[in-house]
Amino acid sequence: MSHILALTDNAVVEPSNGMSVVKPYVMSHGTLPCRDLAKSRKFYEEFLGMECVQHGITSMVIRCGLKFHIVCVNLGDACPPCNMHNHWGIDVTSEAEVDAAHEAAIRLKDAYGIQEVQQPERRHGVYSFYMVDLNGSWWEIQYYPGFQNDDMFDFGDRFTPDGKAITDR
Repeated sequence: MSHILALTDNAVVEPSNGMSVVKPYVMSHGTLPCRDLAKSRKFYEEFLGMECVQHGITSMVIRCGLKFHIVCVNLGDACPPCNMHNHWGIDVTSEAEVDAAHEAAIRLKDAYGIQEVQQPERRHGVYSFYMVDLNGSWWEIQYYPGFQNDDMFDFGDRFTPDGKAITDR
């Protein structure tokens, strides 16, 4: 936990939603479909290092590091595949950890049902690789020198909604 505290002394931001219709105080969770809760839990805990709690017959929650959780819902064979642009990101503390995770993903592919493992590379400001789990969900294991969430929002808007670059900075 000390690494999180070293990167950000406060993982809470005050919502700037004074003009919105809904006035949420936190984004609390997301959902993730799976084909098999037991196999998925094994992958999430043993490979990805997530904390898992099965709170329902067909669902469990997973989390890591922050008070945000993902509800994993068992859909069986109806579990739809995702694409790379719909992925979950996991941060590690160094490029060497990205490489070690990549090597482990290749080595343990069959043990955890990992369908695809891409090569590590530098893209969008991080060193990372993508992989597809047993449920067809994409995961990005990445190293970013800092706390990316803080930096993304501190950088501010770079483009307008219609795709024009904001150049007056």
